[in-house]
Amino acid sequence: MKKSFLQSLGPGLLFAGAAIGVSHLVQSTRAGAEFGFGLIWALLLVHLFKYPFFQYGPRYAAATGETLLDGYSKLGKGVLITYYILNFATMFTIQAAVTVVTAGLASQLFGFTNDLVVWSAVLLTISLLFLVVGKYSLLDNLMKFIIAILTVSTIIAVSVALFSSKEAFDVTQIIPSGTVELTFLIAFLGWMPAPLDVSIWHSIWSIEKDKTKVMQTKVTDAVFDFNIGYISTLFFGICFLLLGALVMYKSGETFSDKGGVFASQLIALYTKNLGNFSYIFIAIAAFTTMFSTTITTLDASPRAMNRTTKLLFRKELKYGYWFWILFLFFGTLLILKYYMNNMGVLIKTATILSFLTAPFYAILNYKLITGKHTPKEHQPGNYLKILSAIGILFLVGFSLWFLTNI
Repeated sequence: MKKSFLQSLGPGLLFAGAAIGVSHLVQSTRAGAEFGFGLIWALLLVHLFKYPFFQYGPRYAAATGETLLDGYSKLGKGVLITYYILNFATMFTIQAAVTVVTAGLASQLFGFTNDLVVWSAVLLTISLLFLVVGKYSLLDNLMKFIIAILTVSTIIAVSVALFSSKEAFDVTQIIPSGTVELTFLIAFLGWMPAPLDVSIWHSIWSIEKDKTKVMQTKVTDAVFDFNIGYISTLFFGICFLLLGALVMYKSGETFSDKGGVFASQLIALYTKNLGNFSYIFIAIAAFTTMFSTTITTLDASPRAMNRTTKLLFRKELKYGYWFWILFLFFGTLLILKYYMNNMGVLIKTATILSFLTAPFYAILNYKLITGKHTPKEHQPGNYLKILSAIGILFLVGFSLWFLTNI
């Protein structure tokens, strides 16, 4: 394996760390719990049709040496302003959503206190210290460690569930109907494997990675690194859906929208069905899943807002990243303190908004990667262009279907 490739590894795993969170632990588990194996089609299709637009983030960064946000600025100031508003409107809710679920799991795993606001403050502070002390390099190395733990613990948990199951597998695929089921499907698709604007984060991490190296990452290495991360998100998505189907399907359990209660229900059901010895594997898999998302989102949104601010106002704040990270830190804690009882509604709103804005990011990324701002030799091939066109139709079609059926 070439040294340049080994050096380029990292942004793809950060992408996986950001993606494998609420979408997997909460949404995939619920998909399995409520529909059995019936939504595997949705999981596979959304990974397939979102693939090109996520891949264009690291592809563009490696081809041009700049982030997608720099590319967006070349497509027009209105594009950047739209992104700025959308990101500002959702980043606090997204951070609060992933942090409160992590806090619920930490409360179950470590005890100490049941106050999720206190746990959220502790986890955000730990994440902030990691980012202050180690900056990008520590985050890069930490994520490799977290993904390794997550992989081992999840494989063990799924293996135990498969061997413990005495029910016949019913793989009949289901098309949800009715407002409640349809809303869940769109929320599931919205954050699976992640909101499309995470492609912007990936391009930013790619540029940060290059700052730690002597040579710029090659496009082929960047795409290969991304593929590793993307395949990981699909693998874990299937794992958590299987866990939900094998352990929770037809259990009669009604799952709470509150992070702490959901975490308690999740672990209690696993240990009840798989035995007490499985507790540690389930707890570690769940906690590492959510902690990886908490720390990567706390890093990424401030980087994106700082870069967008610079591009819009043609001026770079000396401590812009730290301003935005502290702004996000305190804003998240305020949301958790005053809107804890409405977190279910906030998460559902954020996930649906993520899906409805997906066509916007898909079209932008496609336009940028196939246009004059990307060197011809680094533009995608015909197969990827065809998949992109089908993907845009899929995202637009599903959005219209949802809007006309709610």
